[in-house]
Amino acid sequence: MEPAASVWLSAGLPEASLHHLHLDEPANPTWSSFKLGDAAQTAIGLSALSAAYFHQLQSGVEQDVWVDSAHAALEFHSEAHYTLDGVKPGSIWDTIAGLYKTRSGGHARIHTNFPHHRRGILDILDIPDTPSVTRAQVQEALIQWDSVDFETEAARWGMCATAYRTFDEWNVHPQAEALRGVPPVMLTRIGDAPKRHTVPGTRPLEGIRVLDLSRVLAGPVAGRTLAAHGADVLLVTSPNLPALPALDADTCRGKRTTQLDLNTQQGRDKLSSLSRHADVFLQAYRPGGLEAKGFGPRPGSGMVYASLNAWGWDGPWKDRRGFDSLVQTATGFNADEGAAFGESGPRPLPMQALDHAAGYLLAFGINAALCKTVTEGGTWDVRVSLAAVGQWIRSLGRAVPVAGNELDVSELLVDWEGERKMRALRHAANMSETPVKVGNAPVRLDMHEPEWY
Repeated sequence: MEPAASVWLSAGLPEASLHHLHLDEPANPTWSSFKLGDAAQTAIGLSALSAAYFHQLQSGVEQDVWVDSAHAALEFHSEAHYTLDGVKPGSIWDTIAGLYKTRSGGHARIHTNFPHHRRGILDILDIPDTPSVTRAQVQEALIQWDSVDFETEAARWGMCATAYRTFDEWNVHPQAEALRGVPPVMLTRIGDAPKRHTVPGTRPLEGIRVLDLSRVLAGPVAGRTLAAHGADVLLVTSPNLPALPALDADTCRGKRTTQLDLNTQQGRDKLSSLSRHADVFLQAYRPGGLEAKGFGPRPGSGMVYASLNAWGWDGPWKDRRGFDSLVQTATGFNADEGAAFGESGPRPLPMQALDHAAGYLLAFGINAALCKTVTEGGTWDVRVSLAAVGQWIRSLGRAVPVAGNELDVSELLVDWEGERKMRALRHAANMSETPVKVGNAPVRLDMHEPEWY
């Protein structure tokens, strides 16, 4: 319970509420040397408890929250457990994405899931971008590079690659220095606004409107979690950007989806109109990208503005792009996981744990900020970074890597409504008074009009 209490109290929430949170201790282990079961049940538990507290502030009703760590760990890999029309999703990875050897015994990881990222990496390596490109070709080119030199060049191009480091090497890196002491969730009052008028509903976040401008995993997981607790979450993506169907179908559950082209005045005007009537603006695009289009925090709005990035808001890497797999590699997780398993090289975590933990912690931060709008008013800024969340997971300690609980996943699957038959994991948080919502699964990114209901 200590990790949950620390994060809860750091957000200025009442200690008395913690007795409503029930976690199985010790947490069920996962096939990792890191305490991912603890991380999963803590992050999911905090997101649910904060929703329950917001409901209490609105309705006066208290309730208990239970989270089973084995179920929570499965939910940290939810994209692997759903089916559409009885068929499991395909791989989420591009054919050349992954870890490669570099000069002098080093390694570098490239992230090429989006076509423009793949094309940029191949341009740096002077390899034509064709469907027939092989990992062997990429390896032949990368072995000529020093890993840090390649990481630096990729960042100069705005591409996604990192050098492989141990924890000891990361600990002395300037970006690690910038992150030292940074909590996994940062909550800041950035402006004055009247206290929120309370309107109790049947679910904690009923009546809360959320604009979700995020992609891939962490941001969409945060939006999905808010939807599970009753929020009206409108996912807004661009028709000009590629989709990731194997991930999108899972993380869109419970939301409505629409598309706007923010490169046009019409698209910007529509998003501006939507934002004026939103309670939460959630964004996880590259640092500064949406602010440059006029969609930064509005201090007098009374809104909760929530942001996620890879490396944090200070330090030399604050403006770099990044993804879970890259943060794992750069900050030492892959090296220490490999060593814990007695392997001579890197080993990835068994799930995108930084992404999922960041998503649930971001939902927690948003709920905590909504609670503040009730108790004291104001406009609130919520910030979460993958690197700070990784730092938090490290702080939980290490475990002997053993096989986790063999849960029958089929018992945890529920049906979702939509134009295709979907079965997916039910939410891992159990709530005594307001069960989490199971409803629509839009599957596609353009299913709805850009309107509030």
